[in-house]
Amino acid sequence: MLTPAIAELWEQDGTGGSVRQRLYRVLRLAIIRMQFAPGQALSEKEISDAFAVSRQPVREAFIRLSEAGLVEVKPQRGTYVVGISQKSVLEARFVREAIEVAVSISAAEQGVSPRVLDELRDLIERQLRCAHGGQYDQFFILDEAFHRVLSLGAGHETAWRVTEEVKAQLDRVRYLSVPDTTPLEKLVQQHADIVDAIERQDVEQARQAMYVHQREILISLPQMVQRFSSIFEDADH
Repeated sequence: MLTPAIAELWEQDGTGGSVRQRLYRVLRLAIIRMQFAPGQALSEKEISDAFAVSRQPVREAFIRLSEAGLVEVKPQRGTYVVGISQKSVLEARFVREAIEVAVSISAAEQGVSPRVLDELRDLIERQLRCAHGGQYDQFFILDEAFHRVLSLGAGHETAWRVTEEVKAQLDRVRYLSVPDTTPLEKLVQQHADIVDAIERQDVEQARQAMYVHQREILISLPQMVQRFSSIFEDADH
């Protein structure tokens, strides 16, 4: 059941926390990356055996995955990965846009430290290298890091936590869309535009740059539904 790629996610996860939190992060990422396919059953016993943990933290991780809309726990039947819901994706995008546009406005109004600007520009450079080198999984990780660093650097840790909680379904589409819809170089340039505006403390340009960036999914979603209709719950078949 657990592929080498999923086992590698477990080994690579070094962000700390409890076993339950670590399991949640790894299983969430495996679902987002389609390493657990929609409709696939997840076994508490198999996962606990594979990761050498007790079944209780696995059960708790399943509950969190259910709350994130990634699995369905069916009493007496088991736990199953759900298909992608367009409605949930669009709702998550709406919430994320509202939060991240507000974060970019705040960052431009108040300014961020030179250290944060340097970290954001370093992430942009690394993203560009990944885009040119076809390192799509790493690009996805760096894209996530960019938005996290921006939110935390602007002093909005709670905003980032809320964003993380609501965007699981959105992340599945974002992962599917790399690299076949929006060119990665375009996403990198959008990140650079956001940072440039924040550095200049140009509030309107920061708002507009983030607004444009958050709306890319509206372009790619219809293409993903058409291409991967079997994994969307509400696709027209």
